[in-house]
Amino acid sequence: MKRKSNFLIITIPLIIILSAGVIYEYGLKSIREEVSSVNDLKMVKTKTLQKYMEAIDQKSSIEKQIITLKDLRKKENIKVMVAQTPAIAAANLQDTVKVIITGRGGTINSERVEKPEELGTFKVTNVVLDIIFPDVKALSDTLYAIETQTPYLVVKEMDVRVRNYTDPRDLIAKLKIAALTGVQ
Repeated sequence: MKRKSNFLIITIPLIIILSAGVIYEYGLKSIREEVSSVNDLKMVKTKTLQKYMEAIDQKSSIEKQIITLKDLRKKENIKVMVAQTPAIAAANLQDTVKVIITGRGGTINSERVEKPEELGTFKVTNVVLDIIFPDVKALSDTLYAIETQTPYLVVKEMDVRVRNYTDPRDLIAKLKIAALTGVQ
């Protein structure tokens, strides 16, 4: 019996120690890890919430910036020919140039719209015109009017010749005029 009691005296504390180890390893340690992961998740969500709150606080300043940028865009649209299609933009460019040229005494012999060039979100519309000017002053006034026009027009190419060398009055000019167009 003494052997059994010695065996029990040794095994019972050993079982208690092993049970405590198992409970610690699989119970307390996993609970601590879970609590730690919950705390980490809580910290991440708190940081995210702070970022959202900062974004909400910035809402009014962002709205002011948007309004300022829209006003700036409207001011810049004055400098660009805006139309619904590239064909309408080209027609607007032709009409604008015709008014400028005929208003200064020029006569348009022919006009041709070239294929629009891509420039980011904008297109560059080109018109080539064959014009007869009565004198150099009419040509000079026309070029000045084209270059100072709003929306902005640019003379990309210019070829000017005298029509009749014996009577050098009339000038034959070939102009390539471009405008930045925005399609809505």
